[in-house]
Amino acid sequence: MELKSLLEQTNKLPTIPKVAQQLISSFSDEDVPIDEISRQLSADPALSAKLLRLANSAYFHLSRTIGTVDDALRMLGFVMVRNLVLGNSMTAAFRNTKGIDLQQFWRYNLYTACASRWLASRDGVNADLVFTVGLMHGIGQMHMHAAIPDAMVPIDKQLNVLDAGRAALEKQTLGFHYGDVAAALAKIWNFPEPIILALQSVPMPLAATEFSEAAAWVHMGAWRARTEVLKAAGEDALASYPADVAKRLGLQADWAPAHGANASGQGDDGMPPLHELTDGLEAMIA
Repeated sequence: MELKSLLEQTNKLPTIPKVAQQLISSFSDEDVPIDEISRQLSADPALSAKLLRLANSAYFHLSRTIGTVDDALRMLGFVMVRNLVLGNSMTAAFRNTKGIDLQQFWRYNLYTACASRWLASRDGVNADLVFTVGLMHGIGQMHMHAAIPDAMVPIDKQLNVLDAGRAALEKQTLGFHYGDVAAALAKIWNFPEPIILALQSVPMPLAATEFSEAAAWVHMGAWRARTEVLKAAGEDALASYPADVAKRLGLQADWAPAHGANASGQGDDGMPPLHELTDGLEAMIA
């Protein structure tokens, strides 16, 4: 099968709200029409209610209640609001996908986004961009299961959809992997080139022609999310640790619980528990 033939099934391509499309265009637009974005968000009762629920969640630790979309834009900033809306739009676009444990899959993506953001922020990287890539990196899996479900059945029987070796198996079987599909969808939606490159590179960041630091951070965050969701611990977690990617990033191992870091995140450089990093954002996958 060719990736082109998968994408030519236009009737199976996911659709996203118009306001989400405008938010995507804002990545490369310095003159973002904030008032128009706010108006469109406010005109969508379900989306604006979800946004306000997220904005008032424990994740942001705000001192006052956010009651309007305008308040959310002022208090959280446009970039974070954009990320929240895009994340919600992605989960909604694939809400009826068969063959995947959707709750587990989106929890894994949320954990990946927050874990990779935490890692990137310690290194002075554009953590918001990393968060966006982390949220979106699984959409290729979703689209393959929606568009070519029969082809995915034997692959799913061999490896869990979240397994670290999944991309290699897909490449061997289909000729492309979920990162290729995610990047192709992002290109159709007119995402900027750095995000397209990162999405394609997340599964194998060191094999990419052009190294994407964002992809590498998401790759590390995905490992942490995978160990949590699949309940891998001890030797199993260590065996799958992407040490080569960590080395490329200059990342010391003391951040990861599998390497003995204090899982509480108190008093050391260890990553806090993922349920704390994502506290309040679960509404994105509800």
